[in-house]
Amino acid sequence: MVELEEYAPGRWRVQKDRLSAPRSDLPMPMVISDTMEPLEQVDGKFYTSKRQYRAVGRAHGLTEVGNEKLAPKRRASTENVTKEKRRQTIRVAIQKFKAGVRSHSPHR
Repeated sequence: MVELEEYAPGRWRVQKDRLSAPRSDLPMPMVISDTMEPLEQVDGKFYTSKRQYRAVGRAHGLTEVGNEKLAPKRRASTENVTKEKRRQTIRVAIQKFKAGVRSHSPHR
């Protein structure tokens, strides 16, 4: 028989069996298995263990795709030389505009 318990005014839940051992809120624990379908590594052998497969690859100097650490890319726009060139180009364009120079595009 299902028994309900009131845990807050007007809120009910199924009463848990107090004799059972405490369990996680998850239905099953998350386990990532070490086994995999047999894959051939560069040494010509087939491996069913992820750990052994990766160890052989590292021993041969290989990088597993997705695990490599990439160097951060430096944007050209963050360099002082690039910033100063951009400022100078804008200064010249403003001076030309104030002097009355207008470029006429061929699309008119």
